Amino acid sequence: MRFSLASLAIHLIYVYGLDVIRNNGSLHIVNKQLSPDGFERPTVLAGVTPNSASFPGPLIIGDKGDHFNLNVINTLNQLSMNQTTSIHWHGLFQKHTNYQDGPSFVTQCPIASNHSYLYNFTVPGQAGTFWYHSHLGVQYCDGLRGALVIYDPQDPQAYLYDVDDETTVITLADWYHSLALQVLAHGGPAISNATLINGQGRYPGGPDVGLAVINVHYGKRYRFRLISTSCDPNYLFSIDDHPNLTIIEADGVSTVPVTVNQIQIYAAQRYSFVLNANQPVGNYWIRSVPNTPLAGTPPNDSFANGINSAILRYNGAPNTDPTTSPPSAFAVVASDKILHPLRNPQAPGEPFPGGAHVINMSIGFTSPSFTINNISFVSPSVPVLLQILSGTHKAQHLLPAGSVYGLPINQTIEINLIGSSTAVGSPHPFHLHGHTFSVVKAFDSEVFNFQNPVQRDTTPVVAGNTTTIRFVTDNPGPWFLHCHIDFHLAAGLAVVMAEDADDVKVNDPVPAEWKALCPIYDALKPSQL
Repeated sequence: MRFSLASLAIHLIYVYGLDVIRNNGSLHIVNKQLSPDGFERPTVLAGVTPNSASFPGPLIIGDKGDHFNLNVINTLNQLSMNQTTSIHWHGLFQKHTNYQDGPSFVTQCPIASNHSYLYNFTVPGQAGTFWYHSHLGVQYCDGLRGALVIYDPQDPQAYLYDVDDETTVITLADWYHSLALQVLAHGGPAISNATLINGQGRYPGGPDVGLAVINVHYGKRYRFRLISTSCDPNYLFSIDDHPNLTIIEADGVSTVPVTVNQIQIYAAQRYSFVLNANQPVGNYWIRSVPNTPLAGTPPNDSFANGINSAILRYNGAPNTDPTTSPPSAFAVVASDKILHPLRNPQAPGEPFPGGAHVINMSIGFTSPSFTINNISFVSPSVPVLLQILSGTHKAQHLLPAGSVYGLPINQTIEINLIGSSTAVGSPHPFHLHGHTFSVVKAFDSEVFNFQNPVQRDTTPVVAGNTTTIRFVTDNPGPWFLHCHIDFHLAAGLAVVMAEDADDVKVNDPVPAEWKALCPIYDALKPSQL
C-alpha cells in the first residue's frame, strides 16, 4: 500500500533522526536549490518527503533476502533539466525482475513528471554495499544519487569489526556549478568544482563551509562502506595517520581481507574496509583526491583550505580542523589484481584465455562520440525489453542496431574490453547490469588469473590495454554494459547484452504499472521530457 509505505519511511526518520528507508518507502524526486559547497544551484534530489530531499539521497537499507517496495514519485518541473526520470539499483541482480533494473530505454520508459512508479523486487542472495541513481541521460550528475546497503546477519567477516551502521557509510561525489546538460554540451573533459564527501565539501576559492565529520570512539573497529557516486573522476582515498585500511568487500562481494594504505576507487565502485580507531584522540584529515584536479585548484596543493577533504574525529576531540599531514608515499594501493573473493573464487570456464564464449569489444572515440566495435550507442525510442516482449528476440533485429549482443543461456562469456589508442578519457570504469563478473585480467596487469580473480560489477579499461571479464549467463533479460563516466555513456559508450531473449517473457512477467510507463511517456510534449 503506498500510504503505508510512505508512513513507514517517515516513521524511520522519526525513530533514527536520519533519512533512512528500510525496505519499503517513497522516494520523492524534486527540483531544489542547494549549496553543498557554498555555491547555490538548481538540483535534482530524492527525499522521503519533498521537503526533506537531500544530497546524497536517503540511505536505503535492508537485510539479505529482503523484499523491497520503493515508490518513486516524480514532481520534477525545472525546464532547464529533464523532467522525467528512472532509478537504477546499482549492483542488484534483479533476477526475474529485469523490468525493475531502471535504465531508461533499456528496461523501461522514464517516469513522467506528476506520475509515480513502484519498484518492487527481492534481493535473495546478495549482501554488501550498493547505491542507487538516476539512469536517464546525465541526470544523476545533478544530484539524484544515494547509498543502498544490504546487511548480512550471518556475515562471515563480522568478527573483524565492531560497528557497521548508517554512520559508517561514506559517499564520494563530484559536484559541478553548471547543470549536467551544460557540462555535456560544452564538450571535452568534465572538470568538477568540488569533491563532496557525505554531501559536504569546499571548492577552490570558495567559502569555508562545513566539512563532513565522521565520528569514531577510540578502541573500536569500524566497517566503513565507501561508495563512489562519481559521474566522472576516480579518487585516491586515504585517512591521515591510519595507514591500515583492511578491505573485506568489493562491489557487494566479500573478499579475502587485504590491508592497503590508500584506495583508488573508480566511478560506481564500492569497498568495505575496516579501520581500527587506535590513534591518539584527535582530528584527522580524510582525503579524496580526484584524478582530474578541481577547477581552480592551486598548483601542487590538492587540499588547500580543506578541498577534497573530510574529518575523522575521535570522541573527546575538539571541534577544530585537523593539522595532520599525509604520508609522502603509499606502499599499497587497492587494485583489482590484489583482491580475491572470499567464497567460490575460481573464474567460470576453462583456465586459459579463450576458454569460454569470447566477445571482443574495441573501445574507441570519433568526435563527438565514443564507440564499441565502431558503433556508438543511441538510445532507442522503444526500450529493448519492450522490443523483446513484443516478439523480437534476435539481437540483429533489436534496436539500437549493432549495439545489442545476443547471449545464450547458461554459458560462460569472456569479454575482452580493448582500449584502443583513441579511447580518450580513460580509465573507463565499465559496469555490467544484472551480474558480477570475474576480472581475469585487470587493466594494469598482463597476467591472467583464473584461480581467484576479484569478482565485482565495475572495473576500469584503459587506452592501450585490455581488460578481460567472465560471467555466466544465468539471468535472462537485456542488461546494460557501459562506461560509468556518465558523460561518456551519454556520448555512446555502451552496449546491451540480450541474455536468453527467448525466455525473458516467461521468466520476467511485467506488471501493469510497467506497461503503462511507455504510453504515458510517449504522450509527453518535448518540453515535458
